[in-house]
Amino acid sequence: MSRVPLIGVCACTRQIGHHGFHIAGDKYLRAAAIAGVPLVIPALGELIDRQSLLESLDGLLFTGSPSNVEPHHYQGPASEPGTPHDPSRDQLTLPLIREAVDAGIPVLGICRGFQEMNVAFGGSLYQKVHEAGPYQDHRERPEDPVEVQYGLSHALHVQPGGLLARLGLPAEIRVNSLHGQGVERLGAGLRIEALAPDGLIEAFSVEAAPGFALGVQWHPEWKVHEHPAYLALFQGFAEACKARAAQR
Repeated sequence: MSRVPLIGVCACTRQIGHHGFHIAGDKYLRAAAIAGVPLVIPALGELIDRQSLLESLDGLLFTGSPSNVEPHHYQGPASEPGTPHDPSRDQLTLPLIREAVDAGIPVLGICRGFQEMNVAFGGSLYQKVHEAGPYQDHRERPEDPVEVQYGLSHALHVQPGGLLARLGLPAEIRVNSLHGQGVERLGAGLRIEALAPDGLIEAFSVEAAPGFALGVQWHPEWKVHEHPAYLALFQGFAEACKARAAQR
C-alpha cells in the first residue's frame, strides 16, 4: 500500500493578545492537501532539526504572508518604519529552501515563498515594485472585497520549454496580483518561467534541482479548483511529492 505524502507547510509567527502563535493560512493548507497530508512547521529557527525534518517530508510549501523578508538577507537598504517582518520565519526558511532543493524534496514557493526562494539563491528584491522602473502597481487595494483582491488582474506570459510549459500551461494565462515586492536580481541557477506584461518576473524554477522546485509570485492556492492553470501547478507538485514518497 502506497504511503500518503507528508507536505510541510511553513508557518508565520503572530502575536495574538499576550501570546505568540505559529500560524498557516487555511487556503494554503487546503491546497497543500491536494499533494498529501499538510504538516505545519513552526518558525522556531535553530530549535528545528532541519535534517531530521527533511528526512520526514515528501514536499515543502512556502506560503505567502503579510510580512516581508528582512532586507539585510539580500544586502538591501533598510525597510521603511512599520514594514512587517518575521525574522523567525526567515531564520528557518532561507536555509531550509536550499537544503530541501539539494535533497531533491519537491518545493513550491508562493508570493513570500517565491521571494524567499530568490533570496535563498542569492537574489535580491524590489521593496516597492510600483516605484521601480517600468513596473505597474502589483498591489491589491485593501478596501476591495477579498473576491476582488484575488480576482484575475493581469496576463502572464509563460516562457517556452520550461517547467510551467511541461505542466501544460498555455503561452498566456491570467493571474491575480497581490504583492508590493518582487524580484530585482534573479538568484543564481534560477530559470525564468513566466513574466508579467511589464517584464516583472512572476515565476522561476531551479534549473539544476534534482526534483520539482518552482516559485510563483501570484496566488494559485486561491480557489485552486476553479482555475485549471492554478490546479495544474498543484497537480504537478502533487505528482512529484507522490514520487518522493514512493522512493522513501
